[in-house]
Amino acid sequence: MKKVICLSTDKAAYPINAMGVSKAMMEKVFVAKSRTVSEDKTLICGTRYGNVLASRGSVVPLFVEQIKAGKPLTVTDPTMTRFIMTLSEAVDLVLYAYEHAHTGDILVQKAPASTIGDLALAVRELFGADNEIRSIGIRHGEKMYETLLTDEECAHAIDLGNFYRVPADNRDLNYDKYFTDGNGTRTTLTQFNSSNTTLLTVEEIKEKLLTLAYIQEELKQYKESKAR
Repeated sequence: MKKVICLSTDKAAYPINAMGVSKAMMEKVFVAKSRTVSEDKTLICGTRYGNVLASRGSVVPLFVEQIKAGKPLTVTDPTMTRFIMTLSEAVDLVLYAYEHAHTGDILVQKAPASTIGDLALAVRELFGADNEIRSIGIRHGEKMYETLLTDEECAHAIDLGNFYRVPADNRDLNYDKYFTDGNGTRTTLTQFNSSNTTLLTVEEIKEKLLTLAYIQEELKQYKESKAR
């Protein structure tokens, strides 16, 4: 059996910008396609996750470059929260989906989060720097927190321990039954976002950062340059 795993992002939940809308449409397309393809032949599912530390577009390399240049560390809003995960954790989610997903599923990992202010503090402390941390304001199209599961998805999400599974709605479109049968019960789970998940402390963020090869190499080079 062939398997197709589509990679999505938190921005697909309540999208407010072009990237979020395009990812949300991608999710709708693969879920719709999953209804028309036999699961025995091809399983189609997806994963949704937040920021991968030190990946392209991550703020961590920016903080490192600002420290090396002796510039202030610029943050949009220190209280803004973001999910954070390592590349290996992102891969674990994809592998979990490969092993356990049903066709049409969206799989979400229960990732922790941090405030942007604490992330900047953690990077600064790792490098033993004293650069100013400067707030520059929220940009257009940015959210104060990220959402991995909407309230509507939480009504049907299945708790799998370290992951959530959002199954596709494969029911026939028949509104008549809602006048007689209703929609049953819903789960007690509410929106899963970066403000109500586990928030890491500065020390916990530093521990996670130190697992990254990028940070290890940058720290080595930085210490060597200071020793000269």
